[in-house]
Amino acid sequence: MDTTTESSASADRIRTSGDTEVATYLEVAGAREPGAVLTSAPNAPEAVVVLDYGSQFSMLITRRIREASVYSEMVPWDTPAEKLSHLRVQAFILSGGPSSVYEDGAPTLPAYVINSGLPVLGICYGMQLLTHTLGGRVEPSEEREYGHAILNLTEAANPLFKGLPGSLPVWASHGDKVTQLPPGFHGIAQSDNAPVAVMTDGANRFGILFHPEVVHTPQGDTLIRNFLFEVANCSGDWTAGNFVDESVEAIKKAVGNGQVICALSGGVDSAVAAALVHRAVGEQLTCIFVDNGLLRLGEAERVVETFTKHMAIKLRHVDATDRFLEQLAEVVNPETKRKRIGETFIRLFEDETRSLGRVDFLVQGTTYPDVIESASTGNNAAVKIKSHHNVGGLPKDMRLTLIEPLRNLFKDEVRRVGKELGLPDEMVFRQPFPGPGLAIRVIGEVTRDKLEVLRRADWIVMDEIKKAQVYYDLWQAFAVLTDTKSVGVQGDFRTYGFTVALRIVTAEDAMTADWARLPYDLLAAISNRITNEVREINRVVYDITSKPPGTIEWE
Repeated sequence: MDTTTESSASADRIRTSGDTEVATYLEVAGAREPGAVLTSAPNAPEAVVVLDYGSQFSMLITRRIREASVYSEMVPWDTPAEKLSHLRVQAFILSGGPSSVYEDGAPTLPAYVINSGLPVLGICYGMQLLTHTLGGRVEPSEEREYGHAILNLTEAANPLFKGLPGSLPVWASHGDKVTQLPPGFHGIAQSDNAPVAVMTDGANRFGILFHPEVVHTPQGDTLIRNFLFEVANCSGDWTAGNFVDESVEAIKKAVGNGQVICALSGGVDSAVAAALVHRAVGEQLTCIFVDNGLLRLGEAERVVETFTKHMAIKLRHVDATDRFLEQLAEVVNPETKRKRIGETFIRLFEDETRSLGRVDFLVQGTTYPDVIESASTGNNAAVKIKSHHNVGGLPKDMRLTLIEPLRNLFKDEVRRVGKELGLPDEMVFRQPFPGPGLAIRVIGEVTRDKLEVLRRADWIVMDEIKKAQVYYDLWQAFAVLTDTKSVGVQGDFRTYGFTVALRIVTAEDAMTADWARLPYDLLAAISNRITNEVREINRVVYDITSKPPGTIEWE
């Protein structure tokens, strides 16, 4: 058993509503009968497939593979072979997971993985699953191994450990152990609590009882690269340019002669999604920018100016402030806010399409962190953290078909794609802004007055961050208008004003984040300006919660 338990998601890059799915790469024409035989399409791209068994680190494996310029898709463990036929699979990696292989109903290993003869790397539960499937034995361990451990190699001359020392720190998380190796396998490393911490068949199948994908295994990247290049013989030629070319072809195939609208927010994700779809279908795309009244100070004007200046895309600007605020009146539950905003967006787009004639597709800039937090993939290992309006907040009777070309990309990958598409830095490197906007940064009921107070405070945060020249060092920096009021003194008068929280974090991909250790002078400058310039606020606090246990947004 791997004791990591959180969420994971499927690897569809472009998702459509209903039962239709469009893969990132072109599918082979014609249906296939389900079976245990793995086949590839002609000229299919090289890829490493990660089978997800429910570990919270599963997507990190995919990320590490892509960082080595090898394309990777993560799919649920029970994905049938024909669903991978659009790829030229070079290897499989089996993720960790919370189950024990000897339990009834535990996830199993698809027969096509073994039948393919391709290289396999089993990580934690993945190693135990390899052992169990191939005739070895896995049993509960008297002592679980969780956290830092020291791995000692007993066979140094092995391609998996090329360039690595004979002893190295790793991060482990398991409560089971291998007590009998499968026929043909032998151990090549051990730790204090795991006599068999790494096993191999001497050819191309490996099992490791620790997590190389996490930063707590300092040389884990090297081990993963060794598997990719020394064992699986990957070419390492996947780039943002490849992604653009292949996605454009897939979008063309999906859309055909259909008409497309894009929900443009002005953020990085929707901008890159719009540019990508525009490259594929050109004049068939119309972007609709909705001012929902939940944007930051002056943002609507900046978005219109930026897109008309840099992108030759048809753009409609719709002021729907009243419509959104009516839907949010007296709503205090954050999930309800997200769902109402999501439904209002869709209804508005449906209304807009009536003046455009027939419209078939809606483009959204959904990215992987949105998906995994909404846990919308159907994988029973996934746990919903919160709905995102562009994932879990859409109405079930929506008449438009979704295209989400960035659905399986991390933010830094989205930005590389944006640069490949020629978008300006001011657009590509903007800090993320949530789809529901300031509605989830106003705690409690959203009103015009509260939004105005928050906009002024938030503008001060951004202004001071940019003055201090740390904007690009931060993942996000913003203000949250809490529903707490407190007594204060301003001048000779007693005040009773709002408390604002500063949320300023650093992150690599938003799957995890840490609060930013900003200079005290900078925090003081922000606090002084807010309490002096926004009269409704008399107290500023700094949120020093990491993710996990918290999320970046408060709601």
